[in-house]
Amino acid sequence: MTTLQTIVSIFLASLLTDNYVLSRSLGICPFLGVSKKLDSSLGMGAAVIFVMGCAAAVTWPIYQLLQRLGLEYLKTVAFILIIALFVQLVEIAMKKLLPPLYRALGVYLPLITTNCAVLGVTINNIDDGYGFGLAVWNAVCVGMGFTLALVIFSGVRSRIEAADVPEMFKGVPATLVAAAIVSMSFSAFSGMI
Repeated sequence: MTTLQTIVSIFLASLLTDNYVLSRSLGICPFLGVSKKLDSSLGMGAAVIFVMGCAAAVTWPIYQLLQRLGLEYLKTVAFILIIALFVQLVEIAMKKLLPPLYRALGVYLPLITTNCAVLGVTINNIDDGYGFGLAVWNAVCVGMGFTLALVIFSGVRSRIEAADVPEMFKGVPATLVAAAIVSMSFSAFSGMI
């Protein structure tokens, strides 16, 4: 596969066929918690794209160093520490520059540190054998797929809020059923690529 084909394939897979939230069920906590409003979905998506891209850019060379030293088994601990560093940077910047968004994201912003989608993309970059450039590109694309899932689901949730839902399905049950339907709809893309 040529480099351009690989780049396009990673992009389409991250958005549609291999969406971490809708296909792999990674990052569900912020997906369900932050997707009530479009602006908070976009803010969380931007934060996740930044953290994923930066984490991939730093974890890839760190893993190469760990591998040379024979310490590959420390990759998960090292990756979590790196992700936590970038989440703290995002949190500090958001608190200073975008206080309303910082308040809207609430507890979900620091939870990016333990978001399995962020850790998953850094580990999958290693497992898939991506070089530095493709690892960063994959992480940014996965972040865009995460953002796409949040934005789509914020639209679905706004429709649920406006709908006449039976009393026993209001709230969490309706949200989970809607998430399952959105996830199933994305499974239709799996035959495309």
